[in-house]
Amino acid sequence: MARYVGAIDQGTTSTRFMVFDRDGLPVASHQLEHEQVLPRAGWVEHNPVEIWERTSAVVQTALGKAGLCAGDLSAVGITNQRETTFVWDRRTGRPVHNAIVWQDTRTDHIAAALDRDGRGDVIRHRAGLPPATYFSGGKLQWILEQVPGAREAAERGDLLFGTADTWLLWNLTGGTDGGVHLTDVTNASRTMLMDLETLDWDEELLGFFGVPRQMLPTIRESSALEPYGVTRRHGPFAGEVPITGVLGDQQAATVGQVCFAPGEAKNTYGTGNFMLLNTGTEIVRSGSGLITTPAYRFGDEPCVYALEGSIAVTGSAVQWLRDQLGIISGASQSEVLAAQVPDNGGVYFVPAFSGLFAPHWRSDARGAIVGLSRYNTNAHVARATLEAICYQSRDVMEAMTADSGVHLEVLRVDGGVTANSLCMQIQADVLGVPVSRPVVPETTALGAAYAAGLSTGYWSSTDELRQNWREDTRWEPQWSEDQRAEGYAQWHKAVQRTLDWVEVP
Repeated sequence: MARYVGAIDQGTTSTRFMVFDRDGLPVASHQLEHEQVLPRAGWVEHNPVEIWERTSAVVQTALGKAGLCAGDLSAVGITNQRETTFVWDRRTGRPVHNAIVWQDTRTDHIAAALDRDGRGDVIRHRAGLPPATYFSGGKLQWILEQVPGAREAAERGDLLFGTADTWLLWNLTGGTDGGVHLTDVTNASRTMLMDLETLDWDEELLGFFGVPRQMLPTIRESSALEPYGVTRRHGPFAGEVPITGVLGDQQAATVGQVCFAPGEAKNTYGTGNFMLLNTGTEIVRSGSGLITTPAYRFGDEPCVYALEGSIAVTGSAVQWLRDQLGIISGASQSEVLAAQVPDNGGVYFVPAFSGLFAPHWRSDARGAIVGLSRYNTNAHVARATLEAICYQSRDVMEAMTADSGVHLEVLRVDGGVTANSLCMQIQADVLGVPVSRPVVPETTALGAAYAAGLSTGYWSSTDELRQNWREDTRWEPQWSEDQRAEGYAQWHKAVQRTLDWVEVP
């Protein structure tokens, strides 16, 4: 009997392959970064071929380091950056354009037009999403309109669309030689093209963006009733392994954090921040700027939904300190530098590099550092960056409370930034609730493994998965209520300074 389950975690800045045992503990892992292509201000792209090559490399390296082979794996799951848009030729396997990343803002004119003529309200109700540059539909429209010959090829049936999960699944199962063209409900829901109730592509929404239906993948459940496909012997696994789990990265983290009951929530700290609140099988429509989204669908069970608050720039703001400003040499140094000062010295940093996502949805906003005086140092800027991560998360939590009536008793956290203890302490202080990190922080990959393993019977039930979850560290709030209220009021003043900076067509 196969001893383990594997998970491909294809993220915004890197791709990782992990292998987990029955206790949900990692036994093998390898990770590689890929290039962030920035052709002009506001544009963010990835090379699809590089992502496939990195995926192949991390699978081969992780298995090799652990002395494992395809026969050791019961199944493989895939989790991925969600809205990033891939379009390729089904005959050659070649992309027609670089993948357009979820952070990209080139489609702001498309989003603005949808809101002006009332189509935006249809999208909000049917897809659960505001018309925004964030989602895939506008990016796909842009490729069809701007790449010579793309629309004609799509209408002939020669082009395929997918998010990263679909691109990898197609390549892993054979590519031009019989590769399957599938996605799951969580990824499909991020396109502005899927109906939340039918869990299928919607003809009216497709018409809004001029998208031919034949280029879209078939939508499946997140934990497969039957395998989506099997890996090819000549591929990175060097053998046949069923691929049985697919989840968008934030939904995968929700599963990895075993938030299976309505009212349970998690916050993932990666390139951006993503807080999800399980609302059960009920579709809760937000009146406070949140997204309504499928959380997961296991086999033939009803779909479970969530409210989500998506924040564009959090961990990537720390990268900006490193790569653009050069005031730190690595992400871990942000904690050391910020700890040199007891507070932010009056400095607030709103990293609205791609506009503001939930709950504001303002594509006209741009980043700002306010409150500077001669007293301030790079340490204050570093601390303000960590505080920005936490204040943006509070904005989302306040919106969730307004929509759901749920007052969180504890926030489960995961992702790379949670290694920064100072940031997590600030998060507890800003929210006024305890913050809890699990023993296995790689919950995104773990959630994909759980979805895959549930399908094959490697794990018997979600109750068994709950037994795997264990707390590693808990941060308790230390600020007084007055400190918390004053800091949050100043944060709101800073956010106001970022608005109306860019003219949206």
